[in-house]
Amino acid sequence: MSHNAKIRKHVLVSGGEIENVTGFSVAVFPPGEIAHEHSHSDMAEVFFIQSGTGTISVDGQPVSLRPGQCVTVEPQERHELSNTGSTDMVVLYFGIRV
Repeated sequence: MSHNAKIRKHVLVSGGEIENVTGFSVAVFPPGEIAHEHSHSDMAEVFFIQSGTGTISVDGQPVSLRPGQCVTVEPQERHELSNTGSTDMVVLYFGIRV
């Protein structure tokens, strides 16, 4: 995630490789790291928690994250992800252009 240099991102599918998909990536959040609040006007995002624990706030409403959980964020929704656990939080995510 480009929102925080301490969060390691590995792009699996680049934007443009699949029509309407803005990218498919895995991000590793060390304990305590945050992808600060932001929104997208032109895409929805889907986040799948592979391991670790954390929180996602969507329009100010916090949701606890645990392995196996999937969260969708719609265009214009402000969202912020944070690792609240003591181990890395690994997040698979992709965007869909609307």
